[in-house]
Amino acid sequence: MMPNLPLGFPVPDWTPPPRPSREPMTGRRCRVETLDVDRHAADLFAADSLDRTGASWAYLPYGPFDTLDAYVEWMTRVANTDDPFFHAIVDLETGAAVGVASYLRIDPASGSIEVGHIHYSPTLQRTIAATEAMFLMMQRAFTLGYRRYEWKCNALNAASRNAAQRLGFSYEGVFRQARVDKGRNRDTAWYACIDREWPALERAFRTWLDPSNFDAAGHQKQRLSALTAPIVVARG
Repeated sequence: MMPNLPLGFPVPDWTPPPRPSREPMTGRRCRVETLDVDRHAADLFAADSLDRTGASWAYLPYGPFDTLDAYVEWMTRVANTDDPFFHAIVDLETGAAVGVASYLRIDPASGSIEVGHIHYSPTLQRTIAATEAMFLMMQRAFTLGYRRYEWKCNALNAASRNAAQRLGFSYEGVFRQARVDKGRNRDTAWYACIDREWPALERAFRTWLDPSNFDAAGHQKQRLSALTAPIVVARG
């Protein structure tokens, strides 16, 4: 006999999903593939070098890298790990790697997975491919059967927080003094989207990514943030 207490909703026949595969994810503008030192390091270092101030590395626990050798040394340590599971984002037009992102905190038993270690070079920032890469990674996670897809960032990183909400992640709070990165305190802001939100999010992404959503000059007709706004349950 069950106690007369509030309980979570039933999840019948729950089966933990598999871990993400190493098969590439390909869209119209980009391909997201397993990070490889030989294939990607030189392209990524060249693209990252366009960030003259190093500001894009400010909220990551590593970088910037002054030399290709230093970048290769870091990439060699992370390229073959299972968690975090690093990917390169390849521009289909040029064939060059222009950004990095990873799955991490992969927890099949709980049905939870996080996207993080996102570093976009100036070549990738604010492009259609930048959004498409996030869609492809989210799509793979939910298609595999994950129930929860997380985004965490430094609470002072306004750009990352805005990006999370634009992509349809809902705000869940701040973990104070969560880490020390580069000798500085980090409070961590938490965002997530869940499986029952995915069908609506997928429609929003497909509507925004459709070529008909862009004019001849490449300007968007509908903003993704407007399409995802009805799905986001909390802002912060």
